[in-house]
Amino acid sequence: MLALAALVAGLTFGGGAAPQLLQDPGAVVRWGLPISKLLVNLGAAGMIGALVLACYAFSPKKPEFNAALDVAAASAALFTVASAVTGFFTYLSVTGASFSPDSQFGASLSQFLTQIELGQSWLITTLVGAAVTVLCFAVRNHTLLVFVTVLAVAGLVPMAQQGHAAGAAGHNAAVTGLGLHLVSAAVWLGGLLTIVLLRKQLDGRRLITVLARYSTIALLCFIVLAISGVVSAWLRLGNVEALLTGYGVLVLVKVAALLILGVFGVVQRQFFIGRMQRAVDSVAAGSAATVAAASAGARWFWGFVIAELAFMGVASGVAVALGSTAPPVSEALASTRSAAELLTGEPLPPELTFARYFTEWNVDLIWLLACVFGIFFYLAGVWRLRKRGDKWPIYRIVLWITGLLALFYVTSGGVAVYGKYLFSTHMLAHMALTMAIPVLLVPGAPVTLAMRAIRPRKDGSRGPREWILLAVHSKFAMVIANPIVAAVLFVSSLWVFYFSPLFSWATSDHIGHQWMTVHFLITGYLFVQSLIGIDPVPYRLPYPFRLLLLLGTMAFHAFFGLAIMTGTGLLLADWYGAMGRDWGLSAIADQQMGGGIAWSVGEIPTLALAIAVAIQWSRSDAKETKRSDRNAERTNDAELNAYNENLARIAQRDDARR
Repeated sequence: MLALAALVAGLTFGGGAAPQLLQDPGAVVRWGLPISKLLVNLGAAGMIGALVLACYAFSPKKPEFNAALDVAAASAALFTVASAVTGFFTYLSVTGASFSPDSQFGASLSQFLTQIELGQSWLITTLVGAAVTVLCFAVRNHTLLVFVTVLAVAGLVPMAQQGHAAGAAGHNAAVTGLGLHLVSAAVWLGGLLTIVLLRKQLDGRRLITVLARYSTIALLCFIVLAISGVVSAWLRLGNVEALLTGYGVLVLVKVAALLILGVFGVVQRQFFIGRMQRAVDSVAAGSAATVAAASAGARWFWGFVIAELAFMGVASGVAVALGSTAPPVSEALASTRSAAELLTGEPLPPELTFARYFTEWNVDLIWLLACVFGIFFYLAGVWRLRKRGDKWPIYRIVLWITGLLALFYVTSGGVAVYGKYLFSTHMLAHMALTMAIPVLLVPGAPVTLAMRAIRPRKDGSRGPREWILLAVHSKFAMVIANPIVAAVLFVSSLWVFYFSPLFSWATSDHIGHQWMTVHFLITGYLFVQSLIGIDPVPYRLPYPFRLLLLLGTMAFHAFFGLAIMTGTGLLLADWYGAMGRDWGLSAIADQQMGGGIAWSVGEIPTLALAIAVAIQWSRSDAKETKRSDRNAERTNDAELNAYNENLARIAQRDDARR
């Protein structure tokens, strides 16, 4: 109810439900559309939050697991119905049409849902919600639920893409920020709501365990929510003065609610969980006074949780009101735009110089957070090892941090900025992602560190350690981690990607670009892991065959570079050839230079890999020699004596035959 009240107040204050000057759809649509969007958000929160807890915090051996899936199914049903209603209201809002039961209205609505991008988004969202609803009832396998959770999160992608005008400046950053905001808010709110609904299935000790796991998730969600919220708000505000507008005031209200929720999280993590643990221990002691104190503490805790949910409701209502309120920065597309702006949504950057590789930035929020969290959790694992007296090599720490910093630069620095406009710069980023960065990351041995640092669980639930072990030992991992398969994926990806529609999709679409980054990073990592990896893999080639595999793979890689360098047909001519650049090489000359980069620059990591394999080979021989020497000393050369005796017997037998 507080979410609805906050929504109504926000719409009234910000004018989000005010009558439109042209084609006003009526009060029912003006108020019904944001209310249905609020229900979509709440349904998404319950659906995703319950699924995340089922995968991470709950045990399939306990009733809580199936109860959480029931919550997810009911929430997904709400999400589905609310999405369908929102799509219907959206049609009425953008067309100004009035509802009519005749065939013409149905045909027009059908056209909107199947042929217009905005309508397609809500149709896809509705279908995803329906699929998740069915799967939550049908799937109870712990492993398969991960894929159901991924599908549920994917249902928010069309909503994120509606958050900023396509082709408008900052569209990609706005989509990324809104997507992260929606997912983190859904997990945070939905997780807490699920715990409240399942409180009867969670006894004292079990509740403490689940709360401790949830608080870790909530902390991460709070960080992502705060950062993505700042980015999204700034793109729509434009300047500090805009905070005085109606939109700006709603942003401030949402920020205040978020800060209060942060305080709630700190209190819950630092005070209530520890106090509840002590109360449970006291109850086990059995005195009447401690039982009464524990009951009073439990009432305070659940009252605290209800208050936290109330502020989450306020934040949710204000968030929907913001989505229905016109921001100070207009999202309308300019009437006259350059060719580069029409294609990329961003103005053409200044002429590329060496210095601008390091001064031009366009931060990708997803990869910024991924790199920051990757460094933080890696160092946290090292700290935990050293706290208990174990060692972890310094060189692994340095290489891992350097690799993630390089990844951040490639995805957000000058290479990322100019990669949209220059094929050569795009190829430079490709070579870094698939060859240079994995050479730094693989020796960091993140899986080995995780196995040693993360505590195993014993209640049947799966934490990070259990999921990592499951992934590493899965049949799929055994196939793709095979050295031959990894090499084939590494080489074939070049040809398939650049000579298929995948190249166009990854260049022109933000989601396609993110897929490309992940794909090249993973294929490069698997290939390098098969050559010099420390983490466990199902099978490793002997060192001579590793060098042969490396040389053979690089030969195909060099042939690809030569094919691009000598080619006269322009790849993606309607993109790189239509930018309207008045600086730099021509599109075809730049493409040929990109082929030269693939051929020459890519050989530097190859040389590093060859040296690393040779060093490991040498160390392996040295270790084997030492092992043999120790065994000889321990057994008084028993193996050598047995070998000499066998030779003597053979010689005696040969002499006897003569």
